[in-house]
Parts: sequence; structure tokens; C-alpha cells
Amino acid sequence: MKNGKKCTLKQTAALLCVIILVLLYIVTLVFACMDFPGADKLFAACLLTTIGLPILLWLCIWFYGRMKERQTDAPDA
Repeated sequence: MKNGKKCTLKQTAALLCVIILVLLYIVTLVFACMDFPGADKLFAACLLTTIGLPILLWLCIWFYGRMKERQTDAPDA
């Protein structure tokens, strides 16, 4: 990052998700143009993953934030 800033876990996960989504869009386009047995199932799987991946990422980030918040709120024993 510029100005000496560190990448947070959220930024890294989001960047990874964007890269995977771009690759999925390319693969989905390729499978849409191909005509071989099972291409329709691969196309459907790519579409489902395109929808599910951002949702899964959001859930993971949300859960991580909740667990981190719980650790900081815990009283020291």
C-alpha cells in the first residue's frame, strides 16, 4: 500500500474475492461458448459460485469481526 499503510485482513480478502470473481466471469463465458457434455452444469456452477462467493466472503468477514469483538470485550481473569 502507499504511504506505509498495512493491508488489513478485510482488504486482502476483498481483493482475493475480486480476482476470483474476474476469473469466474472469464470461465463462465468460456463454458457458455463451449458445446460438450456437461458444459451446462459447469456453466450453472460458475453462476452459482459468482453469486455465492461474495455472500460467503461477507459472512466470513462478519463472523471474524464478531469473534474479534468478543475477544476484546472478554474480562481478564
